[in-house]
Amino acid sequence: MNDVLKQYEKGYHSWYPRVCLDEKSHQLLSTPRGERTVQRGKPKRIDYEYKRHGTVNLFVTIEPKKGKRTIRVTDQRTGKDFAKFVKFLCMKVYRNAKKVHLILDNLNTHNRKTLLEHLGEDQGKQVAERIVWHYTPKHASWLDQAEIEIGVLTSQVLRKRIATKSTLIPEVRAYQERRNKEKATINWQFTRAMAKKKFKLH
Repeated sequence: MNDVLKQYEKGYHSWYPRVCLDEKSHQLLSTPRGERTVQRGKPKRIDYEYKRHGTVNLFVTIEPKKGKRTIRVTDQRTGKDFAKFVKFLCMKVYRNAKKVHLILDNLNTHNRKTLLEHLGEDQGKQVAERIVWHYTPKHASWLDQAEIEIGVLTSQVLRKRIATKSTLIPEVRAYQERRNKEKATINWQFTRAMAKKKFKLH
């Protein structure tokens, strides 16, 4: 906990970005009987009946102090998907960084071994050497600020019914571009000093 909070208390530096990462499973749904038209100025009415169209996964990262997020929609959330996404982060999004400080939970695929297994020994090492891993404690994933960004994404995009991955992707991309343009940051308040007092860490 102290390690994660220490990262949040550091100032922003483009060479050493502190990036929070999390994943979210999302169910694709449609409304078979459609939406009912209503009078202007009144809320839209959607039939309670829905049809399932499978699930997708969303990888979500946020640089809390810069207000930069990167989101990718994938079919699954396997180790291979994680490795490919982290490679994209390190080699494309943050290619100019010296080290990427990655803050994430303790899922069993979130590690160097996964990168080596799915990217190969050489490429896996190349990506892994650019990462400094910071894990939230078990049962304390709320310390990962990517969860806050996922909450905003859910309220603005994922709450409505979207039936296909091909429809979801441009919706997510538009959200990402708008939020990045706004440079929407996260005003994190919980500090190491507060944690020490709250949990009586003397």
